[in-house]
Amino acid sequence: MPKLTVFDQKGAEVGAVELADAVFGIEPNEHVIYQAVVMQQASLRQGTHAVKNRSAVRGGGRKPWKQKGTGRARQGSIRSPQWVGGGTVFGPTPRSYSYKLPKKVRRLAIRSVLSDKAGENNLIVLDALKIEAPKTKEITALLSNLSVAEKALIVTNDIDETAVLSSRNLPGVKVLTANEVNVLDVIAHDKLIVTKDAAAKLEEVLG
Repeated sequence: MPKLTVFDQKGAEVGAVELADAVFGIEPNEHVIYQAVVMQQASLRQGTHAVKNRSAVRGGGRKPWKQKGTGRARQGSIRSPQWVGGGTVFGPTPRSYSYKLPKKVRRLAIRSVLSDKAGENNLIVLDALKIEAPKTKEITALLSNLSVAEKALIVTNDIDETAVLSSRNLPGVKVLTANEVNVLDVIAHDKLIVTKDAAAKLEEVLG
């Protein structure tokens, strides 16, 4: 079992915790992580792209010239695709790019990125997170006490609006609950700061 030091908000060591191998100590599956990242990025696409086909382009109601006798190729509308200003053929239409991976695959991907953070010493366990007022300097002081200068993802057990508001103005810092932890956010941040209660919740859900 990975054994990590537990810190308080002032950066002092207050104990140690043994994390479950099934969640924080597996061999990361890079291919599954890749699949999860692509799935999340696809779900974030708006899919609002669109073009006008020949039925949506303005004009072209009258046949430009008669069918026979002009010596020119027959034409039915000046808004056919071969005309300048005509409709587009096979252009993109609004669609949803989102799809889902099997539940076991998604869980394996999350366990893989958590294990990767633990294996590379980028996982910090916090005894508890208590912020009295929504102030940016509270999160800044916390990161300074923990010697974290990189992008940091803070994971709490329950929704902490004070912590969310305090971190909102800090680029590269995000606060999530244990139930909201996802592969893309874990990868996008260099350091993962997890409260002791949140670590236990992750083990309960993913174990």
